[in-house]
Amino acid sequence: MSCGGEHATPCSEVLAKVYSYIDGELEESNCAEIREHLDECGPCLAEYGLEEVVKKLVAKHCGADPVPGDLRDKVLHRLEAARADLQVRERAE
Repeated sequence: MSCGGEHATPCSEVLAKVYSYIDGELEESNCAEIREHLDECGPCLAEYGLEEVVKKLVAKHCGADPVPGDLRDKVLHRLEAARADLQVRERAE
């Protein structure tokens, strides 16, 4: 993700923690770093908003449905691939 600026916390690190942030699972110091980054980085803020919406939709529509056994592994694999791609793009900038 190209943010067009330098940040104290890299975009890839913020996006790697966004689900934990949405779920309230981070320590306050990490939350403050994420909030500061989101305040100054429009692309990450948009991504955070998208992640929050997706999470709410999944909870609303799939909360009672059984989850396929391999779904978690597939999602985690895709997230890791996306993070690796983001880190490569950040290094290329």
